[in-house]
Amino acid sequence: MGWSDYFYPDNPKRREELIRKSQEFKDLMKSNFYATNQLIDVMNEHLSCSFQHIKITEGSSLHDNCNVMIECMHKIQAEIEKIDKELKEKLEPTLYEKLLSLSLLPEDFKVVSKVVEGVCGVATVGSTTLVGLLIDKGKILGNITSTFAKIAAGTLACFGLAVVFMGIDMIVEAILGSIERDNLEKALKEYDDALSEFEPASIEYQYNITYAKVKIEGISK
Repeated sequence: MGWSDYFYPDNPKRREELIRKSQEFKDLMKSNFYATNQLIDVMNEHLSCSFQHIKITEGSSLHDNCNVMIECMHKIQAEIEKIDKELKEKLEPTLYEKLLSLSLLPEDFKVVSKVVEGVCGVATVGSTTLVGLLIDKGKILGNITSTFAKIAAGTLACFGLAVVFMGIDMIVEAILGSIERDNLEKALKEYDDALSEFEPASIEYQYNITYAKVKIEGISK
């Protein structure tokens, strides 16, 4: 036991909690990257897109890893917005709303799929359904992108969280010193604040990507 642990016996417990929260945060990040790659696969297959997979770089800063996600999401959002704009211009308002609510009748589908083919180059049940889902769930993509932007900018946290991908030793080293207790408490509060926003946004995002993937795979069989 070090002198700081002798004078502040709760410090070891705080360190363990910090490590646990660090891993929880990393797991959420990795799950979001995985979900994004699933979305990329579905869009590439059904909408003739050519997005590249993204990956987390261990040893890089949280800021750099967040920016990888943000850049990818901006590209995906731009593609969806482009498709949405063209469909709004070419479809009757009632058909456009039916597309978003996935309530197209057989006769409606023929008309809509022809327009989708002109916009995306493909006209299948899967591609038409995916377009409707992506446009309707566009807010979800915006929410996760906004959350990543806050984290990257240090709005949600800027202390222990900033070195989350640089290893536990770096996290502990960043908070050692004569005011370790205060720094540990500050770091833990940052993780709590960040996770309180990041976790629900991540769960919602991952759920909707999984829902879209399962829905398209079920239709395409």
